[in-house]
Amino acid sequence: MGHLDHATFGWLTPALSYAMACVGAALGLRCTVRALDATGRSRRNWLLTAASAIGTGIWTMHFVAMLGFGVTGTDIRYNVPLTILSLVIAMAVVGVGVFAVGYGRDRVRSLLIGGLTTGIGVASMHYMGMAALRLHGEVRFDPLLVGLSVLIAVVAATAALWAALNIHSPAAVAVASLVMGAAVSSMHYTGMFAVRVDVVPSTAALPGATVMQFIFPLAVGLGSYLFITSAFVALSPTAKERAAYVSAGRLTDERAVDVAPPGFRAAQSARTPTS
Repeated sequence: MGHLDHATFGWLTPALSYAMACVGAALGLRCTVRALDATGRSRRNWLLTAASAIGTGIWTMHFVAMLGFGVTGTDIRYNVPLTILSLVIAMAVVGVGVFAVGYGRDRVRSLLIGGLTTGIGVASMHYMGMAALRLHGEVRFDPLLVGLSVLIAVVAATAALWAALNIHSPAAVAVASLVMGAAVSSMHYTGMFAVRVDVVPSTAALPGATVMQFIFPLAVGLGSYLFITSAFVALSPTAKERAAYVSAGRLTDERAVDVAPPGFRAAQSARTPTS
């Protein structure tokens, strides 16, 4: 059996992957909170952004961690279509869970459905990404640890969605994001510890792309998307702030009329149409 190294670059990849998981969770939770305060098309758009943020953050976390994954006695390649499919699955299944919470009338039922769906989406993304591995040998999994990793994913997703429903302050969302990032990272490494590789030495060329040819550029691109979207969300006014701006504008107009000269108020009244 080949020796597995989950941190060939030391603590760099685990720390960076945890940071990406936290950023994705923070952005997704913040967008979900915005969605719950919105209606119509605005709610839908916020939920779509939340799904893409959480899915992208989880995917980026996984493959940044995989940058540090190595197996003694064999090179590693990645099947490109399966890797992209894992990203699509992450965003699509997480989207189902987020929309269940965003539009569900029964909060408890919506939370359970959303948490289960999102957790399964996280686990599906992870194991689809592992299915994209190409190496000289056979990859096996410890069923007990696989089951534990799926359980962690479901519990983490449910806790995150509960936070989105019940915690609205930015500081509380930040704490919840750190917890969710830790849970997602725990799920990933639990799943990785379930891996067993029986290496079959070979000089044949492996199909697929190397981690630096494909995974690294894509991870950098998606990470940039997360940070840019985070800045946009942070600068975008909330529904309460927009209502306050409108109220302040009306109050300013009323005060302007009150302090205007009598002739100006008479002229304004004359120009106002009557029914």
